[in-house]
Amino acid sequence: MKIMLCCAAGMSTSLLVTKMQKAAQEKGLDAEIWANPVSEAKDHLDVDIILLGPQIRYAEKSIKKLVDGKIPVQNIDMRSYGKMDGQKVLEDALAFMDSFSE
Repeated sequence: MKIMLCCAAGMSTSLLVTKMQKAAQEKGLDAEIWANPVSEAKDHLDVDIILLGPQIRYAEKSIKKLVDGKIPVQNIDMRSYGKMDGQKVLEDALAFMDSFSE
């Protein structure tokens, strides 16, 4: 499973990525999770889901247009992001991916 987080510069989400990776390991999931600046999203469309940091929610429409309905795009819950709750963000992403494929 490949999960890309997008933020303004790709750095503010690095702690969240680490926490999500730990949560994935604890769940026994084989997950590749990383962060990129939103400006580089178009170069990484071989993913299972794109998560957008709260600071770039404005980009949701353009990212959804870019993926043309082929990849789920979800805004990260602001509270979970603020708490750097990797487990909650991962659970939300998995649930969203399940509902996307139905």
